[in-house]
Amino acid sequence: MATTCAPDATAEANARIRAFMVARAGRALWPEEQAEYEQLLAAWANSSRPQPTPS
Repeated sequence: MATTCAPDATAEANARIRAFMVARAGRALWPEEQAEYEQLLAAWANSSRPQPTPS
């Protein structure tokens, strides 16, 4: 079974993280923002993991 990465999903997650952090540049994240940031990071990590492809 082959594995592939989802480059579009990874790029989208990365763009969301960058936009999120740019909007908050120069200050610490509030607790609820930290939770959202961690969710964005988890989405990015999951999108960059190789996924099995059906054969």
